[in-house]
Amino acid sequence: MTKQQETATVTVNRPMGGLYHRLDLAAPGIARTAGPGQFVHLQLPLFQHRVLRRPFSICDADPESGRLSIVYKIVGEGTAHLARLPAGTTADLLGPLGVGFSPPPAGRQPIVVAGGYGCAATYLLAKRAPQPCLCLFGARSAGDLLMEEEFRALGCELRTATDDGSAGHRGLVTELLAAALDAVPAGGAPPMIYACGPNPMLRAVSRLVLARGWDAEISLDHAMCCGVGACFACVVKRRAANADGWEYARTCVDGPVFRASDAVWDVP
Repeated sequence: MTKQQETATVTVNRPMGGLYHRLDLAAPGIARTAGPGQFVHLQLPLFQHRVLRRPFSICDADPESGRLSIVYKIVGEGTAHLARLPAGTTADLLGPLGVGFSPPPAGRQPIVVAGGYGCAATYLLAKRAPQPCLCLFGARSAGDLLMEEEFRALGCELRTATDDGSAGHRGLVTELLAAALDAVPAGGAPPMIYACGPNPMLRAVSRLVLARGWDAEISLDHAMCCGVGACFACVVKRRAANADGWEYARTCVDGPVFRASDAVWDVP
């Protein structure tokens, strides 16, 4: 998919609960070509003392209306500034960027595993899937669970887990995944598993899936600077055929989505 630079207009900027917000932009060029799992690089308007762009996963894209949606959490000065932008503000966007999720193949149940607001990066995948996804959402507490109604409106089956037990299963979302994988009939087609969330969760997802001889697609979380592969600030390790058995890959252009079998984790 071809990336482009586009001047987008804020149409909606609203809170979703807690520190989470949804931003809708009129960006017809990017919306027309965006795919699940890709991201945009946003230049914050009226924020001249911070020159670097900010990467945001594409939550939704409507090619017909030209609407592009992202979900963000207020975590610092930049996102606090973003939350104050009114409708009508223009912002410079670069996108769609990165390697996204592959379409779920026919005959294989898609399972989405999302931690925190990783659900935002998987919504477009679920929206465009040929069959309803089984969605496993994990969060610290009920207040951190997002977009449940939106996923259910797509026909998805939704199971939740929270660290404090305030909603759904008390424990880790990977415990829900283990149960779902154990329920796959012997000899049946393996599910197609997609995951987005904190790296410890992605590492656990990878281990669960690979132990069964299957694979998954994981969206690796890493800080980015340039977003176009020039600065090498966002590298992760992936398997390679060289003497060391691994090489550096840039999450902004080689990812952010990688196969679980290709990821190399430094932490045991």
